[in-house]
Amino acid sequence: MDATAADRLREALRGSVITPQDPGYDEARSIYNAMIDRRPAAFAQCVDVADVRATISFARDTGAELAVRGGGHSGPGLCLVDDGLVLDLTPMRWVRVDPEADTAQVGGGSLLGDLDHATHAFGRAVPAGIVSTTGVSGLTLGGGHGYLSRRYGLTIDSLLSADVVLADGSYVAASPESHPDLFWALRGGGGNFGVVTSFTFRLHPAATVGVGVTVWPVERTPEVLRWYREFLPAAPDELFGFFALLVVPPGPPFPEPIHGQKVCGVVWCYTGDLSDERLTEVFSGVNDPAPPAFHFATPMPYPALQTMFDGLLPKGLQWYWRGDFFATISDAAIEVHHKYGENLPTGLSTMHLYPVDGAAHQADPDGTAWAYRDAVWSGIVAGIDPDPADAEAIKKWCVDYWTDLHPQSMGGSYVNFLGPGESPDRVRTTYRGHYDRLAAVKRAYDPDNLFHANQNIPPAAG
Repeated sequence: MDATAADRLREALRGSVITPQDPGYDEARSIYNAMIDRRPAAFAQCVDVADVRATISFARDTGAELAVRGGGHSGPGLCLVDDGLVLDLTPMRWVRVDPEADTAQVGGGSLLGDLDHATHAFGRAVPAGIVSTTGVSGLTLGGGHGYLSRRYGLTIDSLLSADVVLADGSYVAASPESHPDLFWALRGGGGNFGVVTSFTFRLHPAATVGVGVTVWPVERTPEVLRWYREFLPAAPDELFGFFALLVVPPGPPFPEPIHGQKVCGVVWCYTGDLSDERLTEVFSGVNDPAPPAFHFATPMPYPALQTMFDGLLPKGLQWYWRGDFFATISDAAIEVHHKYGENLPTGLSTMHLYPVDGAAHQADPDGTAWAYRDAVWSGIVAGIDPDPADAEAIKKWCVDYWTDLHPQSMGGSYVNFLGPGESPDRVRTTYRGHYDRLAAVKRAYDPDNLFHANQNIPPAAG
């Protein structure tokens, strides 16, 4: 982008335009995953809807490659594009809670921590994610799951409407009554259909929750997984617990004797009765598969749970991930988990199985673009390390693990867990029978595929 074009874009925006010559350029292009090193021609830091419309018009008129950045948590770095234009929603970080309507309107650049902070003041929350620095926009458009999903459903199940700027620069409010086809596609179809400048969510009671952490020695992985696969689906929807393989970090709440040990474990969230007696009863089963190396459970403000991993997984680490959906945890899958858990390549590398049953199963399977309402777990394998020298090692471990595990999966993945370099067939598999309908919506709202820096769904042929 030459200086004249950049100046023309600056004149059209209230927000800043940052190019490689500007002091803030390297900070603007840094995202959560430090393995991504891309150099856009410019960042349009949009402060309002007018800026978003002007940026889209500029990209369309000039033919510039366009990417959209919300929270910057895209594992494959889809929020950046080399030599192109990044429509940066970062300045649009705001949340407005309506306590009478029990709703929250959220700006497109907001993070989960912004949403949690604003809603917690009213004893409310939206089911979304496990790390507070995640962008609301990317998580929601992919479907969204988190600690409250068994109780209240996916993030998209609480979405009431979305304000969207389309590829032609027009602005629409999508809801069940207005542009219902677009609203259907936005709920799980990713960033294919437009730039969402704000979301309106229904809120749910979640002020203080019961938080638990249980870990067992990694050699106990087979016994624990055989117990977990039966225990969790049969548990009341108020209980959520994601299974993990990990290296115990050197700090609280873990006691020093187990620091640095490879373990399997479950992180729990309980939204029922928080009396001491009830919490003891809820977690009494953790001794059934094997004696835990560590267990604790305590009431905790929901935002504190949401920030529990922020310090362990800050921006700037090397990440390589891949995901899949699972209907069950087969004996063959347990063997794979045990093998790769024993061989975690770095202190931060991990595997998580997030339950997506409970209330998420009660929604109409064709009511949103999310195509796996019959999945019980959403899994992710993540190679993670601060040192770029370990990038190839964590990538190899992740790919080998996923390759061995994938035959035990349902075929598709949570779209936000698709990794770099995966084929278009993986995107199609992720949307199952919804794919053709999504392609038709894409043709109606973005026929030239302006929004293609994503897990792309090309427009259907005319």
